[in-house]
Amino acid sequence: MKQPPARSGHPPLRKHVLSLGVLPVVALLLAVLPGCAAGGSATGTGAGTTANDKPSGEITVFAAASLKQAFAELAGTFEAEHPGTSVALSFAGSSDLASQISQGAPADVFASADTANMKKVQDAGLADGTPENFATNTLAIAVPPGNPAGVTSLKDLARPGIKLVTCARQVPCGAAAARVAQAAGLTLSPVSEENAVTDVLGKVTSGEADAGLVYGTDIKAAGTRAAGIQFPEAGSAVNTYPITGLAGGRNKAAAHAFMDLVAGPEGQKVLAAAGFGPGGQ
Repeated sequence: MKQPPARSGHPPLRKHVLSLGVLPVVALLLAVLPGCAAGGSATGTGAGTTANDKPSGEITVFAAASLKQAFAELAGTFEAEHPGTSVALSFAGSSDLASQISQGAPADVFASADTANMKKVQDAGLADGTPENFATNTLAIAVPPGNPAGVTSLKDLARPGIKLVTCARQVPCGAAAARVAQAAGLTLSPVSEENAVTDVLGKVTSGEADAGLVYGTDIKAAGTRAAGIQFPEAGSAVNTYPITGLAGGRNKAAAHAFMDLVAGPEGQKVLAAAGFGPGGQ
């Protein structure tokens, strides 16, 4: 900014005072600017760049389809606790989400229904830090109300004529279904293999299938639209859910804060109410 002319009669004194005042300011700027270059808050966007910044702005969360109900509730809690934030949720099969992330889809957080698809993201160098296990889930058999096909056990799913639907093998619930079938020595022949566990449940609730292998949490969320059958072989294929920030995320402060909510006491309470088990390590 152009300096105003010095008052007549005292030009030397005016010049001297200005020069003394500028030096501390210049020194302060030189001290602060390197810190900004090293990772201060982004200006103009409201998005923080470190986990210690106050959360603000929008984040995009890619989450396994089985997390839909719990994460919708947690997103609302997060926005209420951090005014000025918003959470955009995208749900799909974990394998599809991992592929989208690998192809450059913009997201800040990834929550997978298994460690295998999370490892794909890690191996591609797209995870920001070490993923944290925050929940577990176990398969159950979903049947339409009234259970018209009379399914009572896992071996019933191999009966001739049973219209069984499962997830595709690359999807966590499909990989788990394959493991429980192998543990039981059964060969399952599904009439349809879906890319998300919610699609399997949809086939059951619509009456298109006699039974489907889904998570216990999905049956609980379905309410009266489906009945659930537990089976002991499910213990051989418990899925662990990890969560991570993404290296390409544009709002790391809010991403870290959301992950802290999910893994913290409040998030764990919501997940437990939805039927998830604790994540452990």
